[in-house]
Amino acid sequence: MSTTLEIEPATKHDENDVSPVEEVRLTVSNDDDPTLPVWTFRMWTLGLASCALLSFLNTFFSYRTEPLIISMISVQVATLPIGRFMARALPKRKFQIGSKEFSLNPGPFNMKEHVLISIFANAGSGFGSGTAYAISIVDIIKAFYHRKISFLASWILVITTQVLGYGWAGILRRYVVDPAEMWWPSSLVQVSLFRALHEKDNNRMSRGKFFFIALICSFAWFVVPGYLFPTLSTISWVCWIYPKSVTAQQIGSGMGGLGIGAFSLDWTVIASYLYSPLISPFFAIVNVAAGYVLVMYMLLPIAYWGVNLYNAKNFAIFSSHLFDAGGQIYNVSALVNNKFEIDMPAYERQGRINLSVFFSLTYGIGFASVVSTLTHVALFNGREIYKQYRRASQSVKVDIHTRLMRKYKDIPNWWFHLMLLVSLVLSLVMCIFMKDQVQMPWWGLIFAAGLALVFTLPISIITATTNQLYHTCTLSYDPLPCTISLTKVRPSYKGGSVHG
Repeated sequence: MSTTLEIEPATKHDENDVSPVEEVRLTVSNDDDPTLPVWTFRMWTLGLASCALLSFLNTFFSYRTEPLIISMISVQVATLPIGRFMARALPKRKFQIGSKEFSLNPGPFNMKEHVLISIFANAGSGFGSGTAYAISIVDIIKAFYHRKISFLASWILVITTQVLGYGWAGILRRYVVDPAEMWWPSSLVQVSLFRALHEKDNNRMSRGKFFFIALICSFAWFVVPGYLFPTLSTISWVCWIYPKSVTAQQIGSGMGGLGIGAFSLDWTVIASYLYSPLISPFFAIVNVAAGYVLVMYMLLPIAYWGVNLYNAKNFAIFSSHLFDAGGQIYNVSALVNNKFEIDMPAYERQGRINLSVFFSLTYGIGFASVVSTLTHVALFNGREIYKQYRRASQSVKVDIHTRLMRKYKDIPNWWFHLMLLVSLVLSLVMCIFMKDQVQMPWWGLIFAAGLALVFTLPISIITATTNQLYHTCTLSYDPLPCTISLTKVRPSYKGGSVHG
């Protein structure tokens, strides 16, 4: 949700005081108060508590059939009254430690404290994904393959896969954070919410009041499709007319079919399109819509009913399961022997693994789209990247927000390089000395890390300008040897970190 602010058109004299991106100009303030206290007792208490609580709750609820994800916005709303209560209740007495003086209550609860608390919470929520990606690998090893993995190996696995992306972020921040054109649309929603919760406007209904009215109304409606009438989430009227027709279910179902004619009255279903249509730029919405129509309504019907691609009619048209040649669920666990390696005789007995035609097509198109990001960024952003590289050590023209940020001490580059080096060393140690638990050779680790580095820049640029979260290859220790898994690039506030 964003509120449009009235601003004067930029003139030749003040063109450096506005952002070149209209959405940023209308959402982000050009004023900053560097005297506001930030490293406060309230910030550390609520920040660490939010990080630990969201990490636990999201991991706990991730084991549900329908996982419940508690996002950063919940913390944004919940910590505001708590922070203001602490500002009223905590003593204002000042304490002296050496030459430094501090207070548990340095003044009113301010926006900067609130932002840092939310960043803590975002880290605890797996950067918006709910939980740390590598936890699922530990679950698969223990619950699916019934193998043992020590606490130390599990801890190193989770920490290194989470932290590794910060190294890439530090190396590439001059390209995906500093340029004003890298505006990260999803971050503007958070900025608008922070301003709505903290800024006051007595001339009209405050943005905070409007937000809470909209919050109450949306929650009241969510109860209807979420709990009382779940059918409203996907209304497939074609299936109602022909309840016994398999073809009608394949064509009209919004859950396991093409969804032709289906519609939804549930905002969570609508928002799943494009990672929320309220955030993504219009041109990105049009591109995704065109691709959706091309794949779902043209390629998929031709592949399934027309040419019967990969014996598509033997399996469900839309399914995430793996199948054998007869259409039965594939017994993947039977392919792993006592040494935790692929059992080729067992694989030959079961035959090839089959996917539904939808997943076969989308997997292939997905890999093609990932590779196409390299050429897309090279053609549309290559010149800017080269100029930024040439000017990295020079004084360059920056927008108002970058100049405001330069008033604060920056994080040294060597921090990111050290973090990247330590993560890689720990990962290599794990692959060499704990190979029986993670089943990934050291050369596979280096290859995966290099591949992630190649794709991080182009994918981050596309995400920063379109809000589209592309899949990219990343480092992981898969239960099967030499396998590189996929995850998403997750940007944090203003692209401050890119985790892949």
